Amino acid sequence: MPIGYLMATALVTWCTLFAAVAPRRPRLMGALSFRFGLVLNELPFLGLYWILASTLPALAQGDTASPGGRAVLGAAVLTTAALGVVIRRGLRARPVVEDALSEGLGVGWRSALDPGTAARLRRRPPLARILLRPFLVRRRDVERVADIRYGEASRRNLLDIYRHRSRPEGAPTLVYFHGGGFSSGRKDREARPLLYRLASRGWVCVSANYRLMPDARFPDHLVDAKKVIAWVREHGRAYGADPSTLVVAGSSAGGHMACMAALTPGDPVFQPGFEQADTSVAAAVSLYGYYGPAVTENRPPSTPWAYLRADAPPFFLTHGDKDTLVPVENARAFARALRAASTGPVVYAELPGAQHSFDLFHSLRFEAVVDGAEAFLGWVRATRTGPRADGQKA
Repeated sequence: MPIGYLMATALVTWCTLFAAVAPRRPRLMGALSFRFGLVLNELPFLGLYWILASTLPALAQGDTASPGGRAVLGAAVLTTAALGVVIRRGLRARPVVEDALSEGLGVGWRSALDPGTAARLRRRPPLARILLRPFLVRRRDVERVADIRYGEASRRNLLDIYRHRSRPEGAPTLVYFHGGGFSSGRKDREARPLLYRLASRGWVCVSANYRLMPDARFPDHLVDAKKVIAWVREHGRAYGADPSTLVVAGSSAGGHMACMAALTPGDPVFQPGFEQADTSVAAAVSLYGYYGPAVTENRPPSTPWAYLRADAPPFFLTHGDKDTLVPVENARAFARALRAASTGPVVYAELPGAQHSFDLFHSLRFEAVVDGAEAFLGWVRATRTGPRADGQKA
């Protein structure tokens, strides 16, 4: 039995199983699916590289001549086939996102985009980056201004600003909140490919920490989110931002916060001490968001379901149908309820094979989501009628 080849193949097979099948029940299996399947579910090419790097030497050295070696080779072949299934699911994200945009914005939505954005979205995905540099999310034309204080809660009230090195003025602004179940996480982990992409396109992106449990309780998280929006409105111009074109976004628990912020503009309950601040937003983006209650107590309600409104801003929601931490049924039902309540557009893209935290790397799937989010935000900017800081149409 070729022990080295066996161990290398077993590791990839184990992770591929959780990526391809992603069992949700029992709860322990769901947690294992997330922890062991996440990387290969987004970057299945790494598994193929590993299989190839271990199989070729085994063949050259004759390790597959024994019955045990042939069994390991068979497992490698089956694992390769399973990784092919994972790759196919990732490729399906792009048409799914495009169909969701057409359904949510209307068939002719592309005609509203400026020619530059429309042309970029017709380009092929960056395969070299996906295949060879999926972990490198930084861009040379983007600078990050780190650890700016927006509140009094020490490091939990710090934010980072991403902007083009040319330091544009009057730039549209995206405020982003990280995930972590309201009890963990940090501002420089998720969705960085999205933040760097938008900053490279001339946006100012703000990614913020916020207070976490158990030291904080709802609505402390939402209060901090509102403080960030208010801070951008007061100080954003110094960093090139146009606070009149402000979008809120988040992942997982951050998606919950983004939705809550978008649905409760100016609500004094969530703005203690800054009740008069304008915390309205132009749109909301939620990546694999959690839409249930943040706490068991119900005063005030801690779920976005309680704040659905007819005048809600446009929403862009994405969720994976293999999410083992926040079931897709929750996101699907929330999108349905939001569409029923709101007169504004709701884009909901249900991503085939996607697990929780699909926004960490440059992958086939997340590149499609980033393209979709950029298109959605371009449509929002093109169709807004409110005044901008320079007096022109927003």
